[in-house]
Amino acid sequence: MSRRTPRPQPTPATPAACPCGLPAAYDDCCGRLHRGEVRAATPEQLMRSRYSAFAVRDEGYLLRSWHPTTRPPALGLDPALRWLRLEVLDCTGGGPFHHEGTVDFRAHYREHGRAGALREHSRFVRHEGGWLYVDGDTSD
Repeated sequence: MSRRTPRPQPTPATPAACPCGLPAAYDDCCGRLHRGEVRAATPEQLMRSRYSAFAVRDEGYLLRSWHPTTRPPALGLDPALRWLRLEVLDCTGGGPFHHEGTVDFRAHYREHGRAGALREHSRFVRHEGGWLYVDGDTSD
């Protein structure tokens, strides 16, 4: 009887991690919001989904999740900018009985080989039954 070397078994594909930093696959996390299957339940969830949209370059979702009074006509996402990691620093409001909420976060990126971080205090409002991004104060 000859000994055969077992064939290597293909490794099952691991679902891509969600860029927002939560321990879930993109398709099960922010991907559901990007595809319009669900709406963000809190300002933090909306902010995380918007960060993920920047990371995967989903300009359509970014514009749809922006309040109509402050939404730009287009974004023109920079292909040289790569979003790396998100830190949520603080959240206020955004509960089931709130109409406003804020999220303080730091988003880490790499641009032209140089690392950087963007700090923003974002404002969100409940609009037509869902949360929308209004604006934010930024610092680097």
